[in-house]
Amino acid sequence: MSAIHPTFSPAPDARPASGRRMPAVLALAVTAALMVSALGAADPTTWVLETVWVMLGLPLVILLRKRFPLSGLLCGLLAAHATVLIVGGHYTYAEVPAGDWVRDWFGLERNPYDRFGHLMQGFVPAILVRELLVRTSPLRGSRWLAPLTVCACLAFSAVFEMLEWLAAVTGGQAADAFLATQGDVWDTQWDMFCALIGAICSLLLLSRLHDRALTRLALPARN
Repeated sequence: MSAIHPTFSPAPDARPASGRRMPAVLALAVTAALMVSALGAADPTTWVLETVWVMLGLPLVILLRKRFPLSGLLCGLLAAHATVLIVGGHYTYAEVPAGDWVRDWFGLERNPYDRFGHLMQGFVPAILVRELLVRTSPLRGSRWLAPLTVCACLAFSAVFEMLEWLAAVTGGQAADAFLATQGDVWDTQWDMFCALIGAICSLLLLSRLHDRALTRLALPARN
């Protein structure tokens, strides 16, 4: 007899009212931050390129909130990632003030905000991919879940680097603020490495917490 993998069935009543309100509050906060960041953006083109993921992802999450509600942990992480993108879009990654403070404090050669952004590019999508795989595939509880999640995050990072390459080819020097290479010839490799480290750290630190969040979100369906 083949193994039966339990599917997940949304159980919104299992969460307290505050938990059900959290996604809406986060969505409003991200929307407000996005609107404010457009005011006085250092480079309007870079702002669009950096925040387009927020502009596409937020409506998608809202449209699917009833059919495929996300765990509270994932909602919080997506909001944090959106904030990183929004701040980077407003200032451009090489000019974020917080990154300048870190550079000066630790005596670094470059503003490290871009590196942080790529760490988040692995850290947050790792939980997104893990949640999708746990809820929609037979990989729940499989030893392949973590490796495939990391591979998916690294693949996404590679696609993003290709988009940056396309921007450089089509935009020339006008795309410098979007690329944020800051003169580093190994910037592409560093970006992918940071995403890889972010994905691995996310799974090591948050997998158990994510499992509990999924349990609160949905219960195994009875056969």
